[in-house]
Amino acid sequence: MIRSLGNEPPLLADGRRAPDRREVSLRWLSGTFLTGITSSVLMGVALFAALDGRQQLAIPAEAYASAAAEAHEDTTVVRGGRLIAPAIAAKPSDRAIMEVSTVVHDGEKEVVRRQPFAHVKMTLAANHVATEDYPDFDPLAIFSADEPQPAPQSRTGAIYGSDVESEVSLKTIPFPTGKSTLQMASGLSFEEVEENVRSNGSVLTDGNTQLAALYYVDPRRFSNEDADVDLTAGLSARVLEQNMTVSAPESITPQTEEFADDILPVRVDTTIAKALTDSGYPQQYADGIAGYISQQLGTGELEKGDVLRIGIIQKGEQAKIIRASVYRGTRHLVTVAVDDKGKYVPGSEPPMLDAIATAFDDNSFAPPPGQNLPRVYDGIYRAALSYGMTKDMTALIIKLLASNVDFQAQLRPSDSLEAFFSVADSAGQATEDSELLYVNARFGDTQTRFYRFQDPEDGTVDYFDESGKSIRQFLLRNPVPNGIFKSGFGMRRHPILGFARMHTGVDWAAPRGTAIIAAGNGTVEKAGWDSGGYGNQTIIRHANGYESSYNHQSAIAKGVLPGAKIRQGQVIGWVGTTGESTGPHLHYELIVNGTKVDPLRIRLPGGKSLQGEALAKFEDERKRIDTLLNNQTPDQVASK
Repeated sequence: MIRSLGNEPPLLADGRRAPDRREVSLRWLSGTFLTGITSSVLMGVALFAALDGRQQLAIPAEAYASAAAEAHEDTTVVRGGRLIAPAIAAKPSDRAIMEVSTVVHDGEKEVVRRQPFAHVKMTLAANHVATEDYPDFDPLAIFSADEPQPAPQSRTGAIYGSDVESEVSLKTIPFPTGKSTLQMASGLSFEEVEENVRSNGSVLTDGNTQLAALYYVDPRRFSNEDADVDLTAGLSARVLEQNMTVSAPESITPQTEEFADDILPVRVDTTIAKALTDSGYPQQYADGIAGYISQQLGTGELEKGDVLRIGIIQKGEQAKIIRASVYRGTRHLVTVAVDDKGKYVPGSEPPMLDAIATAFDDNSFAPPPGQNLPRVYDGIYRAALSYGMTKDMTALIIKLLASNVDFQAQLRPSDSLEAFFSVADSAGQATEDSELLYVNARFGDTQTRFYRFQDPEDGTVDYFDESGKSIRQFLLRNPVPNGIFKSGFGMRRHPILGFARMHTGVDWAAPRGTAIIAAGNGTVEKAGWDSGGYGNQTIIRHANGYESSYNHQSAIAKGVLPGAKIRQGQVIGWVGTTGESTGPHLHYELIVNGTKVDPLRIRLPGGKSLQGEALAKFEDERKRIDTLLNNQTPDQVASK
């Protein structure tokens, strides 16, 4: 085997000896190292020259802003140059002023009168301009803002079930079940009853309609024998639905298909295809629609004052054109639609939209691109103030939505807010006496709907969801919204005593004098100095065996005394370091049926729930509001 492999040195073509392996490794390493250094230097020189001496990269927006002003002062932006997909939305009238009959208690009487109400549907992503300044975002202010307290009897009252002309006074008295003091009249004989029917029968009619009670009277008995009598007069059939199935409601998500109308006003003479491409539609769609409309219309030209109406099915970021119409002013010219095979066919005129008549209004808002949208907090305030709501009413909406909405998040184009509130007159401007009756808020996948209701038992006003459950949290977990969590519930080494001890609460650190708010509605059980190390202490008793304890306060708020009624979010004291404390903080305890529990981990019950008669009255009020908002007529609408 050894002889077959050979033991002679390798032969070289040039007669030189073979290099040692260590020499090869050293040459390879040196060459690689020198190549890397040379490449890095050359790349650095090229990059430095390309950046023209700048040593920091800039994003396109920063680079554009830092360029010379004359370099882009002639730049114009047109709709056809949009870089992202346009936010397509319908343009129905977004504010309605209506006269609604309401009932208000006035002593023993109930007064029914007509009052103006505003119904607004706000697209929060639109470029709204607030009519006045509004407060900056402050988590403490959101929870501790004092709400305007309603009068003992609500100023607005409840929605009445029928319309009245001006004002009607109603008085309700118990039905007399005892012996009447009036003398009983003698009964009518059969002849007297028949005579009354003969003489008063004509009164029991309303035009050609006869009261149902007369259908049981033989018409031949009270008519001439020669008269033709229709025995079937007044009889009617009523059709009852059988085996009817009600499908469960489908939750609305960003991927839910929605229909929208995109209204395109034509401000200069142009072609159909150019009007569509200038509005951001792809060239192939614009050419297809324009070609078929031109066949039906006889021309592909549009005049100044025409309106294009594009019907779209939108699902997330994808949109599909299913209909297109052309109007000359408000007069319909032609409509084309897409059939099941995806081809354009002649279509019937769609129902008229108010947005056709207002297409050329300059005050219509268009949602800006997504990257420019403001925070949710700013979007709510700007939209609400621009639609005539007051700052107090907007602050109330913010407070009611605080447990479900992240106000620091950026708005989405689909975020919206619908509100129904009383106003002073047909101008639709709310005042200090205005009251908020209904809110429907949609933020992303979360939808929150609540109604105002005055409890007939204690007269308190609150807001409840569709099922009659209060929209407010039962208890807040943090009575110092801008405090810093320092110590949790459980065993720990006491910072003063120096040995392990059960920490029966949660510590929230904050500067001395920071406001402390009540975790929930309740009654003050104790307010004063505690000799056990808690310092200034306040204990509030809540419903269902819950108590909250606030300790080490620098001072207790005026009016917080034993027996006083406290509202959730009300300022009850200020952060301090009284008692056994090493620094300013709030030691917050939650007590359930006499046992101290972890405020951050315990599962808290929901807010107040209506029951019995109160729940029945709330459901009636809710149904009336829903019916009113869903059935408003077009002549009640005032475009914003």
